[in-house]
Parts: sequence; C-alpha cells; structure tokens
Amino acid sequence: MSDLPRKAVTRTAKLAALPLGFAGRATWGLGKRIVGESAEIVGRELQQRTAEQMFKVLGELKGGAMKFGQALSVFESALPEEIAGPYRAALTKLQEAAPPMPTRTVHTVLAERLGEDWKDLFLEFEDKPAAAASIGQVHRGVWHDGREVAVKVQYPGAGEALLSDLNQLSRFARLLGPLIPGMDIKPLIAELKDRVSEELDYGLEAQAQQAHAEEFADDPDVVVPAVVHHCDQILITEWIDGVPLSEVISDGTEEQRDRAGQLLARFLFSGPARTGLLHADPHPGNFRLLPGDPDSEEDWRLGVLDFGTVDRLPGGLPTPIGDSLRLTLDGEADTVYELLCAEGFVKDSIELDPDAVLDYLLPIIEPAQVDEFTFTRGWMRSQAARVADPRSPAYQLGKQLNLPPAYLLIHRVTLSTIGVLCQLGATVRLREELEEWLPGFAPEEPTDEEGSAAEA
Repeated sequence: MSDLPRKAVTRTAKLAALPLGFAGRATWGLGKRIVGESAEIVGRELQQRTAEQMFKVLGELKGGAMKFGQALSVFESALPEEIAGPYRAALTKLQEAAPPMPTRTVHTVLAERLGEDWKDLFLEFEDKPAAAASIGQVHRGVWHDGREVAVKVQYPGAGEALLSDLNQLSRFARLLGPLIPGMDIKPLIAELKDRVSEELDYGLEAQAQQAHAEEFADDPDVVVPAVVHHCDQILITEWIDGVPLSEVISDGTEEQRDRAGQLLARFLFSGPARTGLLHADPHPGNFRLLPGDPDSEEDWRLGVLDFGTVDRLPGGLPTPIGDSLRLTLDGEADTVYELLCAEGFVKDSIELDPDAVLDYLLPIIEPAQVDEFTFTRGWMRSQAARVADPRSPAYQLGKQLNLPPAYLLIHRVTLSTIGVLCQLGATVRLREELEEWLPGFAPEEPTDEEGSAAEA
C-alpha cells in the first residue's frame, strides 16, 4: 500500500480543509483590523498563512494537488518580495521532492510490469528514490547493458488521485486567486485536468522524449536522455547528472544563471521548430545544468527531463505569434489588432482601440525589444501589478481579451518560462533566439526583384 493518500474521502477531507482554513484566517484578519492593525500588514500575514497551509497540503498529497503546486511555483516571481520570501522554501520542495512510496510498493509495481525476474534486468537498482514528483518517482539503477538509468515508477492510483484533487481544487479556485496577482487560476486547473490522461500514458511520454533525444543527440547546448525501455507505469531512460535548476536559482553564480537562462529560452523556442513538440512543464525540477569545461560556464549544457506533458505543434509555434510580436515592436497598431481579431484574441462582439491594445502589449514584450534583457523578480512583479490592479487601464483591457484554446498551453508555457528566467535573474539574448526559431518574427529578406526596385 502506497503512502500516497488515495482514498477519495481522505484526499477530499485534506483539500476541503483548505477553504475552511481560508475562511478562518479571513475572520482572524477582520479581527486584527478591528483592533487597529493596518490592512496591508494584515493582508500580507493572511497571504503568508494561506500559502503555508496550501503548500503543506499539496506536498503531502502529491497527485493533482502537487501538480497544481508545481504549476503555481514558477509564478512566485510575481509576488511582492516580502511575501514571496517565505513561499520559496515550500515551492522548492514541491519542485524537487515529495514523500516516497514504500519499497515494497515499488517492487510490486516493477514485478507486475517487468516480470517477477525484473531484478535480472538491472546490474544495480537503488531502492531509495532519487526524486519524487506528482504522479511517480525516480530510482537510479544500472541497466543490464551497463548504462546508468533513471527508472520512473508511477504511483498506484495516480490517475484517480490526479482527477480527484483537481476536481476538488477547481471548486475553490476563486479563493486561490489572490496568491498569484493577475493570474486566473480556474483555466489553469481546467487545462491540467485536460492533460491528465496524456501524463499518465508513459508510452506517449516515451515517444515525445525519444523524439527530442534523437533531435538533440549531437547538440552542443541541450541534452535529452534517451529512452531505454517503457511499459505501462514504468519508464526507463538514460541517467544524467547535473545541478538542478532550483540550486542554480538559489546558489548559482551570475554566469551559471545567465547560461541556464539562455539555454532555457533556446530550448523553449527551438524545440517546436525541431521536433514539432513543445515541452509543456517548464518548472525548475525538470532541468539540470550539466558542467562542461570547469573553467567556462559557456560550455555548460542544459539537461531536460519529463516529457509527460507536451503540446503537439507539427508546424512549430504558430506564425501569427511571431508576426504579431514583430508588428507590435514596429508600432503597427492597426495591423496587430487585425491579426489578433483574426486569431480570436479579440471576440467579434468586442471592439477595442488598437492603440490601447498596443500600449497593453508593449511592456510585456520588453525583453524582445533589446539585444539583451535582464529578467528580474521586480520586473515580473511590475507586470503582474499592472494587469492585476482594477484601477489600471491594462486590467480593464486585459479582461476583454480572449485566449483561444489553441494558444492556451503555449501561453502558459511562455509565462512559466519567463517566471523561471526571473527566478534565475538571468541576462538573456532573447531577441536572438526569437529571430532564429520563432516563425514570422524575423523580417523577411527582400527578393531580388524587391531589392532592385528599392535600389532604383
């Protein structure tokens, strides 16, 4: 029996305690204000207490609750520093660790899926997990051919737990909203629910990972472990060492953080162009910085793990993204507005001022306006505050924009990646990556005839 709380009544009771706790703390906060404490100070205390309880419960439950916590964790950069500080330790734990399954449960799953003689497939197998995540945990081993491997074992009942948690969380999504300013929690939970069946299918994950491993096999910047074996509930891949991105965030040198940030941006935009797939779970636990030359961080590479959630983009990222980004930078308000209308970002029933839309977009795409941009928590907080303040024109306009379903996952991955870049505090040549990999962004080269006409 796994220590993953699987019984619906147990999991529901734990999650149901969250909104009750929120209500109790709200009453406590009202009492504090009645006796004269500042609303701002009380609000911060309330938010801290809420976050502490929420992440404690999410970490204990794993399943969909922990998956939701991991998705939220990359947005902590948007929080005011005095509030974000206490969150960080809990968030890092969600990204890198969780309570393990009992050894006997792991052995049972391996025997059921690989056969009673499963131990003969390994020269070595470590019972203590090297990592634990939302739906499975990873053990280190040596395959029978001598390769070091990562053995990913899915928790029994993980699918049921995922859906149960996310259904419960969706019932009080509105109460979680204030934790991340400017973010609508409900669509995030809905999208996580839509991806449950894919994430539980290790066959699909193996296909996505192997496609990346083959494409990046000789890449000087990115390493993706090859798939060794897979079956229902078991995925075995080559092992890679490296510094977890969470450690680079907390303890890395400026050079290491910049290198990790550049490679993360490169992987985000080059992956769909090269494989037709977008890695859609960019939280720090899924990346490693692999040392190259010890005297030069420029030789370090980015190791990428966990392809359980991907967006299938056979033609790469949609060209309208690059077109609209380039036109926005060029100040083409009317053309940008027409493109947004055509793609469904502005519904037919709504009419907006193109110049106001341009003003809304420009601060968001500031990193693409310059050759080099330093992502900071302060910048992320300023963007979140701008779109979350009901008094702000950006807030009012943002409420009227629409996010078409085809762009939902791309949007979340992009925001998540920006969140990680801000956690790194990385200085990144983002424009360089966009020009190389984003369809429609780089200005089109004039044809010979156009060049001759221009010269004339």
